[in-house]
Amino acid sequence: MNSSEMLSRQGRYLLQLGVILFLFTSFEGFVIPALAAPNLGRSVHTLSAFTGVLFVTMGLTWPTLKLGTTASRIAFWFLVYSALATIAGFVVAALWGAGGSIMPIAAQGVRGSDLQEAAIQALMYPAAPTGIVAFGLILWGLRARSN
Repeated sequence: MNSSEMLSRQGRYLLQLGVILFLFTSFEGFVIPALAAPNLGRSVHTLSAFTGVLFVTMGLTWPTLKLGTTASRIAFWFLVYSALATIAGFVVAALWGAGGSIMPIAAQGVRGSDLQEAAIQALMYPAAPTGIVAFGLILWGLRARSN
């Protein structure tokens, strides 16, 4: 598969993931009051909607990137991992009523056991560097095409 075909396919996958996140956000909104930390549930709701918009935007932009197959694979998977790991960390925190050590503003003082806090940190900490790499590659892929 050449680079252009891969970028087109990855763009379509990002569009699909964006719509899946919109559906998730729609249904997740109904369970917010039942969560152990409803404020974190509201954060999941907002974050999932934002990430859905990000994925749809990236999906439309993706086929125009000037990236080779290896760079596009890294950018795609790092972007998807970073976004979904962040959402997963918030979901787990909302279910457990934990997360105060890593997201103190959203958690509003709720804190789980040391094991719960460590699990949330282990889930979310790798999301930052992978996201930075993904966005760096995306920025590089947006450079002007040479004539």
